[in-house]
Formats: sequence, C-alpha cells, structure tokens
Amino acid sequence: MQRWEKELLEWGKALLFAILLAVLIRTFVVDIYIVDGNSMLPTLHDQERVIVNKLVYRLGTPEPGDVVVFSYAREPWRDFVKRVIALPGDQVEIKNNRVLINGVALEEPYLGASTLGRYGPVVVEPGTVFVLGDNRNFSMDSRDDSVGLVPYSAIRGKASLVFWPFKALRMIGH
Repeated sequence: MQRWEKELLEWGKALLFAILLAVLIRTFVVDIYIVDGNSMLPTLHDQERVIVNKLVYRLGTPEPGDVVVFSYAREPWRDFVKRVIALPGDQVEIKNNRVLINGVALEEPYLGASTLGRYGPVVVEPGTVFVLGDNRNFSMDSRDDSVGLVPYSAIRGKASLVFWPFKALRMIGH
C-alpha cells in the first residue's frame, strides 16, 4: 500500500469515527431546538436556537423552574418548550393573577406580565409535570386540554443554552 493510500485510509477512519461520535452525542446527550413562537417570552425569543441537554433526565427528574422541551401528544413530531411549574403530588391553582403551588404563591421573576384567568385546583399525577409558558397569556400549555400534564416519557430534555443568534448567547436559568 502506498503512502497516500495509507493517509487516505486514516482520514477515512477519522471521518467515520467523527460521524459516529456526532450521531451518538445527538442521540443520547444533546440536541438542538429552534424556538417556534412567543410563548416563552421574555426568556426565549422566536427562532432562537437552544441546546437541549438530553442526558440530565436520564439521570434524574425535572425540577420546578426547569425549561424543558417535550413532544406534543397530539402531534408527536412537534415539540414544545415550556417551564416546569409543578411536580407529581403538587396542587396547582391560578387565581388573582398568581400561580399557587400547594396554596403558596409562586415567585416568578422571569415573567413579563401577570398570569390572567383562573385555573384549577388540579393535583399533578405521578410520572407527570405541569408546565406553563413564560408568556402565560399567549401560551398553549398544561392549562390546555390538548397539552395537559406532560408525562416524563414525553420530555426530550432540559433547554440549557441559547447559542443563536450569537449576540443572544446565554445560559437558560430558573
């Protein structure tokens, strides 16, 4: 085998390894999600790209305040991004422009406006979470029968980082 053939073979192996590694990482560790709409304003903006940590919920469960990406049950090819508000066993109620968890008003510094309307009380079922958009008054979330409580199995991962547009680069916090 000539030297250039060996070099080409090595490059081919390296390329194949890189592709395999990328597929494994995208399948099990992280994914990219494009925000579609304004339901998470002011936290996330339409068309921003976020990195979704898929590994975090293989090792644990969602926490209140986590921003999660999940599969919409009525259209499984469609994903939503919302904030986890309540966990299994929690009672959720919305009244007087406040979200109440187990009777205690939730502190939500990430909101741009008060939560209008009335909802509940509802107790979150085992193996599910209650999610709301940060732009509550324009969000299809757990209050909507078509979304409802989100099963752990539908959650794709935790939105961790906005990376595009580059000028908007930031971590997504509680």
